[in-house]
Amino acid sequence: MIGIVGIVVIFVMVFGGYLAAGGKMTIIMKSLPFEMMMIGGAAVGAFMISNDLSAVKHTIKDMAKVFKGPKWKPDDYRDLLCLLFSLIRIAKANPVEVEQHIEDPENSPLFSTYPKIQVDKEAVDLICDTMRAASLNYDDPHQVEEVLEKRMEANFHHAMHSSHALQTVADGLPALGIVAAVLGVIKTMGSIDQPPEVLGKLIGGALVGTFLGVFLAYGLVGPFAGKLKSVVEEDNHFYQLIKEVLVANLHNHNPAMCIEVGRQNTPTHNRPGFSELEEALKELKQAAA
Repeated sequence: MIGIVGIVVIFVMVFGGYLAAGGKMTIIMKSLPFEMMMIGGAAVGAFMISNDLSAVKHTIKDMAKVFKGPKWKPDDYRDLLCLLFSLIRIAKANPVEVEQHIEDPENSPLFSTYPKIQVDKEAVDLICDTMRAASLNYDDPHQVEEVLEKRMEANFHHAMHSSHALQTVADGLPALGIVAAVLGVIKTMGSIDQPPEVLGKLIGGALVGTFLGVFLAYGLVGPFAGKLKSVVEEDNHFYQLIKEVLVANLHNHNPAMCIEVGRQNTPTHNRPGFSELEEALKELKQAAA
């Protein structure tokens, strides 16, 4: 919602200020379709050249994140800590029993308690693969931690591609605006024998290209790229939490300590309170008894 409000504010302030200063929309509206065709078309073409089909689809899909915001909410962080607590507790009490959950998470009654987490393949794979590693009794937990870190870096790099692709387009839009403006000047020079009032309109139309390129770059596409980057970084904390808790488990800390390590490493605005989490874990223990 805040994204839509921001777009409305941009258009109202820019064009409202222009009209309030005595500007006229006639020249802009007359030139806009042609300038948009040149600048927008060139930007889309350049985007398609620099990305493969899967990256193009991924970027288009990720555009929705600008308006939806981060996927993981505070309740999801609490649920994740509860899920990890249950898995670690079972693994320490009966390693054989935990296998039914990590080998078939889609049909696991434990994972089914948290459907939003269960349908996220990256989160489930990260949990299950690390729990399998823990069952192999690694002598050096740092080896597993290093593997996890590399895996998460690769996933994060992939998730950031859409933001980087949009930022590249934003960086190129002002130059494409100049290209459109130069073409407008060329058109104007072909009518140099016309009276000043005609030349004025032609020059004004040419300058619309420069305006449009800069406006799209810094008013829309650039902010979209920045917002998408912040959303991806925010959601990445969820997967970092999985790593922190399971690495603590590899160091043979008790389940409560592992969960507290995760809670402390959760961003403040998503971190469940100590009492809130303790109450949730107490309910889990009672349900399991």
